[in-house]
Amino acid sequence: MRERVRQELLADTRLVEAVVDAVHEQVPAYTALDGSRFPEVRAIAAWANDRLLDHWVTGGAVDAADLRRFRGIAAARAADGRPLQAVLRAYRVAAAVLADEVAARAPQLSAKDAFALTRLLLTAMDTLSEEMTAAYADTSQRLTGDRDRALQLLLDDLIAGRHASLGALTDRASRLGIQLPERYCLLVAEPLDTTPQDGGATDLSLHTSTALLKALGADRDRRETSLATTHASRAVLLLPTTATDALPGVLRGHGWRGCVISGESLDRVAVAHRLAAGALDSAPPHAHHPDRVLTDADAHVLALLAGHPVASPDRIGRIVLGPLVDRAQHHLLEALTAYIDTGSANAAARELHLHPQSVRYRLRRVRDMTARDPRDPWQRLTLDIGRTIALGARNG
Repeated sequence: MRERVRQELLADTRLVEAVVDAVHEQVPAYTALDGSRFPEVRAIAAWANDRLLDHWVTGGAVDAADLRRFRGIAAARAADGRPLQAVLRAYRVAAAVLADEVAARAPQLSAKDAFALTRLLLTAMDTLSEEMTAAYADTSQRLTGDRDRALQLLLDDLIAGRHASLGALTDRASRLGIQLPERYCLLVAEPLDTTPQDGGATDLSLHTSTALLKALGADRDRRETSLATTHASRAVLLLPTTATDALPGVLRGHGWRGCVISGESLDRVAVAHRLAAGALDSAPPHAHHPDRVLTDADAHVLALLAGHPVASPDRIGRIVLGPLVDRAQHHLLEALTAYIDTGSANAAARELHLHPQSVRYRLRRVRDMTARDPRDPWQRLTLDIGRTIALGARNG
């Protein structure tokens, strides 16, 4: 009976999906997981089901090889910041699903078989909880001890989307004795000369990123901690928003260009990284200016032009135009529209029946309120896209 049930369950892919679905639904930390993490969850579920059913059939118990695997899983969860309580709860949920599936396959299961399964699951949960708790604690302590490496790993995990929730992120930061900026900016930067050497990829050392932190003054002890890492040919820095004023000068001095994103929450650092990296990948040369870095607005416009926006068009319009979307600033948006459509302040003045100086004053106000100069070709394009979206939404 046991062997027949085991073979039926292992041959049915719905068992693993039932476990994953239950964990995803019942454990909040897994509900918030990035989709890229679920193949790993499925693989662990498939392996655990196979081992437990095999022990049930043979009358065995969780052995040393199983425990080594569970300890490795716990160490990985400690490294990626997933709370141990959530991990153990996920295993309890999975055990309940397995028991339900066995009962559904064998409604006439003998008391002896049912008792053996119950005993196995309870014993396995007790043993793996103890082993995984120890491995999780050891890994956490090791990561905290190697603080510089731990901080780099934290940012690596953030930009890869491996943090399940703000709670898990806060717990990990607390263990490291740091406080991440509530209002942050994520800078992705690269040297102006990114030509690979000897035909290979140009990789940067972590020293390069930390040098940028020092140049920005963001490495000094303060209430909020800045983080640095590298991603292939680019430096990635998580900074307080107060550091942004110095960015253009520092990057210009190092012969670098970059994109800084400041509009995403801490649990969406991965989104910010994709936006910034995508902007550097696709921005035309004239989008880069020595006195500025690419920002949220540039990145969102470039993503929109590439056909894979991460925000709705009306939000992109608001990001680009800022206060100009307010009805109280309609006269400024009107002046911007006339300037873009006619190509000059004088022509715009004639269209609006204003003095050219009035139009120029309004265009200066546009520049001050959006941090975008309508005379610059790239910035004029982003403003054009923003006003097109805004006027379309208003007319619609």
